[in-house]
Amino acid sequence: MKKRGAIRKKSGVVSSRQAILRLLKQQGPSDSETLAAQLDISAMAVRQHLYALRTQRLVTYHEEQRPIGRPAKMWGLTPAAESHFPDAHAGLTVNLLNAVEQTFGPEGVQRLVTRCAKQQIADYRARIPARAPFQARLGALIAIRNGEGFMAEVQRPRDGSFLLIENHCPISAAANVCLKLCDAEMEVFRAVLGEDVTIERTEHMATGARRCVYCIRMSES
Repeated sequence: MKKRGAIRKKSGVVSSRQAILRLLKQQGPSDSETLAAQLDISAMAVRQHLYALRTQRLVTYHEEQRPIGRPAKMWGLTPAAESHFPDAHAGLTVNLLNAVEQTFGPEGVQRLVTRCAKQQIADYRARIPARAPFQARLGALIAIRNGEGFMAEVQRPRDGSFLLIENHCPISAAANVCLKLCDAEMEVFRAVLGEDVTIERTEHMATGARRCVYCIRMSES
């Protein structure tokens, strides 16, 4: 019985730390009180987990001045934490892209990316009803991207636009060596969301941002 209890306790610790890493991935730097409220555990427990994760070099912090009291520790992920999130066969994909470029040149890479984008559009269109209202199409796209590991969400600014946010990129290693993949992604979004929308990328992981953000607006009639 004692051994089973120890196993359950260890499992709970691992689960809590993974939840903390996921929250930091989704929302960026946060203090322990904010994380504690979201996880429904004590701030002391969160701090213990954070310091353990810091020992593993998965998180770090900077101090942020507050109007009253001591500066708050704002915790964020380190590059080493990326290994805890999905990566769609990074090494193999990069090697294939390099091999295609060496064999067929940049034009060959472009043809490959274009062909993959067409296949992705066909796959998405099969799962996103073309005649559905825009928000239903966007919701279906978010669900698909989450299934692929992009940790996607939608936010609504006051200006009436929609922000499609991807907090993780499971193909980041490939995208970093072939920005054409990112351009193709934009074309996929335009194709499945319809001609009545305009899309602009406002944040981009490949250029150093924490996440990718796409501002989507309905085109004026």
